[in-house]
Order: sequence, then C-alpha cells, then structure tokens
Amino acid sequence: MIEVKRKKLGEILIEKELITREQLKEAIKRQRETDEFLGQSLVCLDFIKEETLVEELSSHLRIPKVDLSNYLIDPEITHLVKEDICREYCLMPLFKIDNTLTIAMANPMNLETIDRIQSDTGCIVEPVISTETGIKEAIDHYYHATDTIRDIAQSVSIEKEPSLIGGPKIEAAEKPSVVKSVDLIISQAIADGASDIHIEPDENILRVRYRIDGILHENLQLPIHLHPVIVSRIKILSGMNIAEKRVPQDGHIEFKAEGKEIDVRASTFPTIRGEKVVLRLLYRGDIKYDLSELGFPPDMLKKFERLISRPHGIILVTGPTGSGKTTTLYAALNKISTKEINITTIEDPVEYKLNSLNQSQINPRAGWTFETGLRNILRQDPDVIMVGEIRDTETARIAIQSALTGHLVFSTLHTNDAPGAITRLIDMGIEPFLVSSSIIGALAQRLVRVICPHCREAYEPGKELLKTLGMDTGTKFYKKKGCRNCNNTGYRGRTGIFEFMIPEEELRSLITAKSPPHVIRQAARRSGMVTLREAGLPLLRNGRTTVEELLRVTQDEEG
Repeated sequence: MIEVKRKKLGEILIEKELITREQLKEAIKRQRETDEFLGQSLVCLDFIKEETLVEELSSHLRIPKVDLSNYLIDPEITHLVKEDICREYCLMPLFKIDNTLTIAMANPMNLETIDRIQSDTGCIVEPVISTETGIKEAIDHYYHATDTIRDIAQSVSIEKEPSLIGGPKIEAAEKPSVVKSVDLIISQAIADGASDIHIEPDENILRVRYRIDGILHENLQLPIHLHPVIVSRIKILSGMNIAEKRVPQDGHIEFKAEGKEIDVRASTFPTIRGEKVVLRLLYRGDIKYDLSELGFPPDMLKKFERLISRPHGIILVTGPTGSGKTTTLYAALNKISTKEINITTIEDPVEYKLNSLNQSQINPRAGWTFETGLRNILRQDPDVIMVGEIRDTETARIAIQSALTGHLVFSTLHTNDAPGAITRLIDMGIEPFLVSSSIIGALAQRLVRVICPHCREAYEPGKELLKTLGMDTGTKFYKKKGCRNCNNTGYRGRTGIFEFMIPEEELRSLITAKSPPHVIRQAARRSGMVTLREAGLPLLRNGRTTVEELLRVTQDEEG
C-alpha cells in the first residue's frame, strides 16, 4: 500500500518481526512484476494482514488511521471527488471542515494525487490512512447511492420539454431516461432492503420515500414536472390504465435486481396534487418459513407448535398492518404441511407462493370474497384452512362453524393484543359460547427493529426507567448511533415479539359469560400470558434493541 522512502517499508516490518527477509524478497519480486506498492504485494501474498500493515504505517508516518467499516460519511462529501479518481488511487473523502478536506488513502504518501485533489477542489487535503479493502467498500457503498440520485437528476434536466409536462403520454413514459429513472428508484429500494416505495407529489417537488424496517425514510426529491411521466411509466409496467387518474388502480410488476426476483405490487391513489403511487416489494425466497427464525422464545415456540398440530379449532394472529402476521401464518402452514393433509387458503393478496398449498386470491369485483371463498373451500375437503383476514360477521361465523366441524382454521384480526381477539369477535355479533368453544389460541405480535451491532453504544439506564420496566439495577442497555452499515438509522433488520394466549377452563368460562376485556386480560395473565412489552425485555438485556424502539411498538399496551 505504501512504499516508504526515508526508511524502507520492508526493513521496518523485518525489524518488527512481522515478515521474514525471504518473504520480503518474494514480495519485491511480485512488486516489480505487477507495478503495485510493496505493501499491496505483502498483503496479496498473505504475508501480513491489512490491518497490521496500516497500524505500522500509521505509527511510522505519524498519520492517523481510520476504520471505515463503522465510519459514517456525509453523502454530500462525495460530490467533491469523482468516483473514478477514488477508485484509481484508492481513496475516499471523509469530511470537510472550513477549507480542509480529510481523505482516507491507502497510500497517503502519494503527493502527486494529493496535489491533484487540492487543485480540483480548492481545498487543503489532510490525508489519513485506511485499509484498501475498507476504502473500496466505502466507495461501493456511497458512490452507488449518490450516483443513483445523480443519474435521476441528470434525466430530469434532459426531460424539461413541453411534451413531457402535459398529460401522460406513452411515448414520453418510454423515453430511455424515464425508464432508467424508474428502474433506479426500484433498484435502490431493493439494495436498501425497503419493503415499500412511496412516490408522492407535493406542491413543488416529487418526493420518493422508502419504508425500511417499518419506518419511512425520504430518499430523494425530484422536480414536480417529472410526476406525470414517472407515474405513467409505472402504470405501463404494472398493466394499469395510463389515462385513468380519477380513481385508484392496482397492478403488478415482475422486477429483477441484484440476482433477486421481486414481485412489485403497484397501487395508485388520487390526491389533490395528483396521483400518489405506492410500490410494495415482495422478495421471493426471502420470507422466513421456519417458525424458529421469527423470534419466538423457546418455551413459547414449543407451545405454539403443539397448538398448530391440533386437528381442529381456530388460531388467530393479531396486530396492526405490517406487524408480520402473514409471515407467521405462512411459517405455521409450512411447519404442518405434509402429503397427508389438504391445506387451502383464501388471501388478499397471495403474497408468497408456497409449495403443496392450494392458494386462492379474492376478487371482490368478480364476487370472490372471503365469505364466498370460505364457503367454497369447505366443498374442497380441506383439513386446514387459512383465511387471510376475518373482516365481517359472516366470514367469522363460517370460520367458527368450520372449526367446530373438524377443521383447523388460521386467520388474522386487527387488534392491539391477544385477548382483544375475543372481544372483537363478540363485538362482530358472534355468540360468546361459540367463541369460547372454537378459539384454541390467539397470538398478538409486533416487529421490533434490531439495533445495529456495528455502531451500538452501551450505557447505564436510570433507576426510574428500570423500575418502570420492572428490571434490576445494574442492567446494561444499548443506544443507537448510526453508521454506513445501517444507513445511519442505528437499526438493521427486525425481529418479532409475541403475546400468546391459550384459553383454558377459567378463560373459556369468562368468555362465555361475556366478561369485560380487562377481566379476560387479567385471567390470561394469571394463566401465564406474557405481554408484548414483557416479551421485549430479553431483547433489551441482550442488547438487540433499544428502550425507545420497544416503547414505540408497545405504546398501546395497558399498564
């Protein structure tokens, strides 16, 4: 990486007993053949580790070393040095204070390159040293994201012409720059691990936001005149009516990026400023079909697996939209799926296709609803039925009747907690004795963001907070910070927390007696039900999430 002039690098490393003289001779031979720096040759020949080499050079040259794996760089800094320069000379701009630009270099003694950057930027360059691997990873990360935005911005300037600012036209929507812009928006969302893309017209800008780990983040802003052609391009891809702007539309796109096949569900919605578009990204093959990967504690997992092996009854999974209910149902069905049983589903929509399952998607316009679908499923000799969601009284009544006549039924409800599923069914008009006879389990769940392991910081929580959470003093918590590994969010990925209620004799009696919700909840707690917030406490102890995140997803929990 660096060939030191004053005192040769090889001699320094031999003195430190980091390499042998024979290894130095072999590295020098390679250096002459490849025209690379001696340090690069030593690393390529596996005679010394990159980190060790950088450590020694930093000490000898008295130049600070930087570990870029956890380093957060302002993307705006990348505008100062072009990507091709960074790649050619293995360097990365880090930050700028006043007129001084700090740059990480694999070879901070390359004065010619430093002079060139000073001339190009008009800044005084302050070099620091880092590993070649770290610099290349940083270039791939930061220049990939900013180049995406730059490409879109470039297409914006090209498209400023009257033919594009009028109504949506197929010719305009299929121009190469518009096609590339839409592809880049979707590709960047996939690279960032987003679940949804929101394309929203504002008064003067077109805003693009990505939902990552359940939270929306603004990715970029485009000139508002691009709105018609971008929406039109999405409509063409998803098979919508390009001329219809007054009513919502739905469509589907099959997209390939980074070796992944993505199902994209497109939806338009008319607003006072024009059509908003939401793209739901469904990653084929990425869904976790194994219950053990969802975050269940071992004892709860055993109980749930025993429950889904029962021959009949209803199992309800509850929670708000985006809490992972469908994933849990798919994992449960995958667990019990065998050649000996017939599993049939009715869903809205069918998000993932599973082998050995008979999956059907509702179509209200054709009269194919959850209610009619469930009636017809019963004529298909099913052993197990999955109803995507119980939305009305008639669907609930048929599901309960199915459970009471020897079928195992899975479904979802939108309730805040597990006992709330009981109250919801009774409020729908289902007789309490039917509810108590058919429900064999209710599972409430939330998805909690996992703190980034690369940048988390430990701290001692206050006594008042520990008391509120019911935890012992001396417990160490972690807080988020933000780095390039987590896109400066402080979090990376999500895991589930669960509240699991199995109605026993006392609970069934209370349900039949139509007891108030808080009485049913207290009885469930006495029978061993752990609340959602309590289920998240082990994640705090293990440093997997933050207090703020746990409180955010359990803020509607009582007590």
